[in-house]
Amino acid sequence: MGLAAAGFDWDGGKLEKCRRHGVEIADIEAMFQRLLWVIPAPVHSRREDRLRAIGTDPKGRHIFAVFTLRGRHGETRVRPISARYMHTEEIQHYEAQKTQAEKASRSEER
Repeated sequence: MGLAAAGFDWDGGKLEKCRRHGVEIADIEAMFQRLLWVIPAPVHSRREDRLRAIGTDPKGRHIFAVFTLRGRHGETRVRPISARYMHTEEIQHYEAQKTQAEKASRSEER
C-alpha cells in the first residue's frame, strides 16, 4: 500500500532526529512506498493530526514512523516527524497482530 501524496515536506530538526535513529532520508521516503500499516496517533499532538506507520525500506528492514500530512500549493505532502528501525520484538508483535487480523477477516467473509 502506498500513500497518495505529492512528495515530502522535510523539517531540518526532524530530519536530524531521524538520522540519530540511524534512518536516512532515502530509506524513509522509500518506506512510504512500502507501507504495511497506518493508524492515527491522536495523543501526540493537539495542533495537528498525526499518524503512525510501519513500512519497509528497500532492504526489507521494518521502519516505524510518525508523520503528518501537510497541504502545500494544493498538494498533500508527507511531513515525517520521527522514524526509526523496529526492534525484533516489535516486528514479531506486528506480525502476530497482522496474522490475527487476517484470520478475523477470513472468518467474517465466511
